[in-house]
Amino acid sequence: MNRGAFIVIEGIDGSGTTTQTALLEKRLTASGRAVVSTREPTGGPVGSMIRQVLTKRLREPSGAPFNASTMALLFAADRVDHGAVLITPALASGAVVISDRYDHSSVGYQGLTGKLPFAEAAFWLRAINTRAVRPDLVVVVDIDPREAENRRRARGGAEELYEVAALQAHLCTYYSNLSKYFPEDTIVHVDGSRGTDDVGAAIDRAVQALFFRQLEQRKAGELEEQLEELLEDNRAPKP
Repeated sequence: MNRGAFIVIEGIDGSGTTTQTALLEKRLTASGRAVVSTREPTGGPVGSMIRQVLTKRLREPSGAPFNASTMALLFAADRVDHGAVLITPALASGAVVISDRYDHSSVGYQGLTGKLPFAEAAFWLRAINTRAVRPDLVVVVDIDPREAENRRRARGGAEELYEVAALQAHLCTYYSNLSKYFPEDTIVHVDGSRGTDDVGAAIDRAVQALFFRQLEQRKAGELEEQLEELLEDNRAPKP
């Protein structure tokens, strides 16, 4: 069984990551691929706690929100569970796993809300996430933070912990330089200000390019195996 593909969709709040994750799942499923769609924080035990913090239902005994370091460790624990319970088994079965957010969000959100200089915080956040399964493709949906704020207001609901205009503006800058903090990941940027279908089409192009690369790598691997078998046959003593 060939390993599947792990795709992450990232962006600031209101960029459309959740919408595009759902639409990509629908398109890939329709094409005949096995797809597992997921998100962070997850619906697991740690992820459920994180969601209560994000919606301000769970706070410190003093009434203050959890500090950035505590949140970072909670997200890292949720991510280890996420990888072991869902991502790794799904990839082993050959499925395409699509995650709405991953450790790229942790570095941005907790790195920009803590007390450490961002470069130092980013280094620590990467360190506590070393067990995270690396994605095959990261799609960043870029959008002006003011447009994203208008979208958040239009959808209604209470403001979540990180949905603060100044923070979202800093996150926008962070995401535009994401490859600086994740040089080992394949990162593709798409213009999130365009229509939903146009954004989806741009994501499809990136995903199809990934599938093509994986196919070429498998072919190269098979050719290498065949060549090794021939060499072994030639090295074997003749009767």
